[in-house]
Amino acid sequence: MAGQAQNGHGDLARKPPVVVMYSPPGMAGHLVPVVELGKLLVAQGLRVTVVLGGGGASSSLLHAAAAANPALAFHCLPPAALAPDVAAACSRSFEARLFELARAANPDLRDFLRAAPPAALLIDFFCSAALDVGAKLGVPTYFFFTTCVGSVAFGLYHPVIDERTTLGFGDMGGDPVHAPGLPPIPADHLAGAIQDRESLSNRHFVDLGLRMCDSMGVLVNGCRSLEPGAADAIVAGLCNPQCRPTPPLYCVGPLIKHGEETGASKRHECLAWLDGQPNASVVFLCFGSMGRFSAEQVKEIAAGLETSGQRFLWVVRRPPPPGAERRPPADGDDDGDIDELFPEGFLQRTKDRGLVVMFWAPQRQVLAHGAVGGFVTHCGWNSVLEAIMAGVPMLAWPLYAEQRMNRVFLVEEMRLAVPMEGYDKKMVESDEVAAKVRWLIESDGGRELRQRTRAAMRLAEEAVGDGGESRAALVDLARQWKSAADS
Repeated sequence: MAGQAQNGHGDLARKPPVVVMYSPPGMAGHLVPVVELGKLLVAQGLRVTVVLGGGGASSSLLHAAAAANPALAFHCLPPAALAPDVAAACSRSFEARLFELARAANPDLRDFLRAAPPAALLIDFFCSAALDVGAKLGVPTYFFFTTCVGSVAFGLYHPVIDERTTLGFGDMGGDPVHAPGLPPIPADHLAGAIQDRESLSNRHFVDLGLRMCDSMGVLVNGCRSLEPGAADAIVAGLCNPQCRPTPPLYCVGPLIKHGEETGASKRHECLAWLDGQPNASVVFLCFGSMGRFSAEQVKEIAAGLETSGQRFLWVVRRPPPPGAERRPPADGDDDGDIDELFPEGFLQRTKDRGLVVMFWAPQRQVLAHGAVGGFVTHCGWNSVLEAIMAGVPMLAWPLYAEQRMNRVFLVEEMRLAVPMEGYDKKMVESDEVAAKVRWLIESDGGRELRQRTRAAMRLAEEAVGDGGESRAALVDLARQWKSAADS
């Protein structure tokens, strides 16, 4: 074996086997749990290389992650090029483009893996085409889902739904869609990428449900105790297409970022402000890296917060230019006078009980602060897990991608959030913002929600602790990979 050396007793000392984790280009939200899982695998005596697919935003993500995690190796594939007809077919779908970029990168991935075949290959769901590379090289290949267990259950069942109906989800309006182990999901709460039955993105997701069954297993950033219905349905084979094998399920989360947050060279001013607030009194509003609202919606939120009388910490981004709603904010987007974003005099009138932060705040540290009593969230899964691990109850305000489906799971199944009504309409009105924020902090219902979230926090902590279900799954996988490498 390459890398062998003589130890002091004359025996061959083997280097630990390598696990390669493959993430799509430019997806910071996917890279965070990949890195956290990688660090845990290193702690289990494995070497880990994180590979990023070739694409425009990969380099900056790669360098930042590598600088913060010296125990991990990183590799960026060359930028992948799409054939003109494929690029045209993907022009309106960010998700389809990611699937196709991964397919186009297969030759480069194959060359990288062939040079030193790893003990296992863990691929993001957008990188499903890499299953072919793993099969060709004889490398055991697993999926790693950075979303919740419920998303995996629905993904497995998606081909079954596709076979049983000729309707697309976009034709079904708010009609409930049923899948084993999950609460009914309104069709219009499924991701936009699968609304059009004939779209390239939907075909990719249907194929993903089939390809999961060809893998050696599915790892997911969640734990059974938070989503027992979905996990049990997967394990029992209830979600699978007919005559397909059940992929082993490994719940290895919650995986959340630890240590200093990106961009935090010193303690953020908002944390000092929180130090001066009473325990569990502040509502934190933050909507992710692409969470931007229209100017009218920003003013409605401001009016609602003012009317509520509650303390608040609000991370605000400027409204997006027309047509750029799904584009990540660029440098300079949040420059300029912030007063113009809000109702006249809002900042002055609320200065004694509210703080507005432009662009970014250290979300995990904010949620862990004792002064925070509630979280208005876009329901991105990383954010949800950070709130659960901090024991902070949520008001759900989903925006895009799988976030509306996450809202269903959070509200109907886990009962760790209540919805901000109107998120699926043109506008969430100021009266709704005021009422829900006040309810969360002051009411018996809000206190009950906080108690349920604290109980969920304890379950999640147990899962990732010594002897917990998620830790045991991780230890089992590491043992399998090390044993296979030694045989």
